[in-house]
Amino acid sequence: MSAAGFPKHFDGKHFYNPDAPQARGFGDVFRWKLTSRAERSPRFVSDVEQSVPPQHVESGLRVTLVNHSTVLLQQKGWNILTDPIWSERASPVAWAGPRRRRIPGVSWEHLPPIDVVLLSHNHYDHLDLATLRRLMARGASTFVVPMGVAGLLRSENVGPVHELDWGESQPVACGTVHCVPALHFSGRKLFDINRTLWCGYVIECAERLIYFAGDTAFGSHFAQIREKLGSPDVALLPIGAYQPRWFMSPVHMGPDEAVKAHKILAAGTSIAIHHGTFQLADDGIDTPRRELLACAEHEPFLVLGNGQFTELP
Repeated sequence: MSAAGFPKHFDGKHFYNPDAPQARGFGDVFRWKLTSRAERSPRFVSDVEQSVPPQHVESGLRVTLVNHSTVLLQQKGWNILTDPIWSERASPVAWAGPRRRRIPGVSWEHLPPIDVVLLSHNHYDHLDLATLRRLMARGASTFVVPMGVAGLLRSENVGPVHELDWGESQPVACGTVHCVPALHFSGRKLFDINRTLWCGYVIECAERLIYFAGDTAFGSHFAQIREKLGSPDVALLPIGAYQPRWFMSPVHMGPDEAVKAHKILAAGTSIAIHHGTFQLADDGIDTPRRELLACAEHEPFLVLGNGQFTELP
């Protein structure tokens, strides 16, 4: 175990998933693409009713799903945004790559001031530079990223940025942000795979714990997080891009595994993320939602649509 209490996850050149399967290699990517039978989904779904969040809340916790893994967290005195993406595509170019199937649930014009931006890793559907530049232009945001990611933001004049390893913490205006393990991988180019870290975060503020899992496979880290920091009042857990399982299981949970994680964490309420906006794997755009509703029937596990929110006391 490392000094931070989590397993070693860096070999001097690359980060890796400790005591767990690693992401599939390029040969398996080609095999997947050649044999893929992706579930058909509408090219665009026009069912989003955009909401207008308050500039600030006076009490309780308001959680709004903007889209994909972009969640607006509002508690008295602070607003936090996770993995923000407002772009049309999750891609390095504007003319190719996964295109959004639903609009953001909060328009850019109605986004309140953001105190803290949490970035879980550097994949294009989670670290969207166009959106980060727009947030920077609005001012007053602090950015928290995993190891190795700060250089990319600073090269785009996005900051201030704080870089964390698993087990490290950063004081912010709303309290403390703890960087915690995830089972995933990183990379934005062919030759930078796993050169930067991936993570989740636990936000500790006003005697409340909020867990944002980022992208992750199912694993023992959920029990480690609960043991180290306690059971979260709210857990944001990914449910999409899980098919085919032979390829995706080392890096993405399925809906049934998200329910298991919810139970291991003993979360007060869990909220599904990483679904409904981009089709990134063989599961259809709304299949994760249907599957979760079927297997979490008696659990406090919410599936919000883009723009929908829940308020917790």
